Amino acid sequence: MSLTAEPRLTAPEPGLAHGGARRFRLQVQQAGRPVEWVELAAATESDAILQSAARGWQVLAIDASQGSAVQQGRGAFPLLLFSQELLALLEAGLNLTEALATLQAKEPAGPTRERLSSVLQALREGRNLSDVLESHPADFPDVYVATVRASERTGDLPHALARYIAYQLQFEGIRKKLISASIYPVMLLVVGSFVTLFLLGYVVPRFSAVYASSGRDLPWLSLALLAFGKALHAHWQLGLAAFVAVAGGAGAALSRPAGRRWLGAQVLRVPALARRADAFRLARFFRAVSLLLASGIALPKALGMVTGLLGSNQQRALAAARLAVDQGQPLSQALRDQGLSDPVADSLIRVGERSGQMAEMLERTARFHDEDFARWVDWASRLLEPMLMVLIGLIVGTVVVLMYMPIFDLAGTLQ
Repeated sequence: MSLTAEPRLTAPEPGLAHGGARRFRLQVQQAGRPVEWVELAAATESDAILQSAARGWQVLAIDASQGSAVQQGRGAFPLLLFSQELLALLEAGLNLTEALATLQAKEPAGPTRERLSSVLQALREGRNLSDVLESHPADFPDVYVATVRASERTGDLPHALARYIAYQLQFEGIRKKLISASIYPVMLLVVGSFVTLFLLGYVVPRFSAVYASSGRDLPWLSLALLAFGKALHAHWQLGLAAFVAVAGGAGAALSRPAGRRWLGAQVLRVPALARRADAFRLARFFRAVSLLLASGIALPKALGMVTGLLGSNQQRALAAARLAVDQGQPLSQALRDQGLSDPVADSLIRVGERSGQMAEMLERTARFHDEDFARWVDWASRLLEPMLMVLIGLIVGTVVVLMYMPIFDLAGTLQ
């Protein structure tokens, strides 16, 4: 069968999972090349065929018997580590085939070794590295493939790998900062929850026996607290099972890409956080475009390859900006008109247009936004920690005051 449609594909964001995608093995043929089997990540067979058509492949057969959800967390190809090790071996004097054979030999049996074996076998058959990597989009994103393909024209693969590693390390640094900033608040919430449950399920029922023997009327808030504590104490197995079920369900949901996306969407309903998330995506967008321009990719093509790094609203704005650039409008003006730049980015990009150093100016723009985002993360984490401590203190303090209110009342009567 032959396909003529050439859909525009959105480049997947490096490091993110293809939520709900499956692996399809397709037998394809490209003009001037022998028939071969490739793997594609797609939601349906039709999507896999469209992806093949976009790459200029003629689909001869489809084998979805091994199709399964693509898991990016467990068994994912370690692209950053692979690039770092490959760069070290190339700089040590090994050629590409020798370096890949060394990496394949050191890997234990598993998905990573199988992927390296397939790449090595295709190279030994005379195929270009970029073409081999492009046939495995679940493991090698379009930005990575484009960087490697550009290095094949210049013959400087180590330099291209070094640029991509620097690009990815910038993102990893911000991601680790976010994770480290969230550890302490999460621990505060966990410890505060356990303390509150201990008070309600163990301490409060002991007080209820004292109050019952006194025969005095209690405030209704204290009565409600005591009733809840006695119920929790009497059915602690059910309460523990519910707690474990909720915690386990939350953990299972967050371990899945769809669950993380849903949680992220709920968090980004807060306008202030949504604006920061948009700024972070723009920083990644500027850095990716800088990487592609430095690799020799033309600006219009580079803009199309990194669309997936932006949010849905930003993607629509970028489509309009790309159209303006195709019509001859400067990049700085096109981005400014679509709200994809701020005064700092606009100034730096205009400098790049005048000096011809667009890649360097885009990298400076991304670095400026990354530093601003890192400062905001530090500020937000320092503000969030005392706020959580105050919140937990108020909850625990409220429980203690409600327990002791009848005692205070009794002491006042005795006086």
